[in-house]
Amino acid sequence: MRNDLEKELLSKIQPLAELKTMVSSWQKEGKKVVFTNGVFDLLHIGHVTYLAKAAELGDKLIIGLNTDSSVKRIKGESRPINDQSSRAALLASLFFVDGVVLFDEDTPLNLISYLLPDILVKGADYSVENIVGAKEVIANGGEVKTITFVEGYSSTSIIKKIKEREL
Repeated sequence: MRNDLEKELLSKIQPLAELKTMVSSWQKEGKKVVFTNGVFDLLHIGHVTYLAKAAELGDKLIIGLNTDSSVKRIKGESRPINDQSSRAALLASLFFVDGVVLFDEDTPLNLISYLLPDILVKGADYSVENIVGAKEVIANGGEVKTITFVEGYSSTSIIKKIKEREL
C-alpha cells in the first residue's frame, strides 16, 4: 500500500517534456490548467493557502519549482534550506497539486512559454504587467490572476525566528 502512495506522489514530479504531454492532454479534455511557481523552501500555511486558492481557479495545478542552484542565485548562498527533491516531494504530497516541474533558470519564462497554461497565478505583490510569462499566456488566450498572501508568513521570516532563538 505504501509503495502505491509513494509512486503516486512521485508521479506528480515530472520532467518538462512529460509534463507538457500531460498538460496538452488535460487541455484537450477541456480542463483548465493553472500554473504558479516559486521556491517553496520552508512550506508553511501561507504557501498552502496560496496554492489551494490557485488550485481553485482551474482543474489542474502545476507548480514550477526553482532548482537548488537557481535558489542560490536568487536568494543567496544560505538558501535553500531544503533541497529540491524534498521541496518537490512536499509539494507533490498536497492533494490539490497535479504536477511539479523543476526549472534552473532565474525566471520561469521558458517553462511558461512551453507549457502555456490556461491560467498563470502569482502573488498579489506582483502587478499583471510585471508577471513573467503573462504576455505569453494572454497571447495564447489564457488569463493571469493574482492572489493575496496570508500576512505574516514567509520562509525568510521563519528562518529569522529560528536564528533569533538560537542566539
